[in-house]
Amino acid sequence: MAVKIRLARFGSKKKPFYRIVAADSRAKRDGRFLDVLGTYDPRNKLSGLNLNAEKIRSWAKQGAEFTDTAKKLVRKIPTEDRPSE
Repeated sequence: MAVKIRLARFGSKKKPFYRIVAADSRAKRDGRFLDVLGTYDPRNKLSGLNLNAEKIRSWAKQGAEFTDTAKKLVRKIPTEDRPSE
């Protein structure tokens, strides 16, 4: 089972809200996931990104791959808390 760290879209039309999740790569974008790692609200620039660095680091150590968008968001974590990508 290949695990990916990716975004799952929530919210209503034209008001997106995302959860950063660890999910099986075969699962649908908004379908089943293994763990919620954080949230991202693109409409709130100041405090729209909330990530749990410990959970992200744990999944990365287990071999989870980042999607391109998830990788960009994880790079916004301060350097000392960031997992290796």
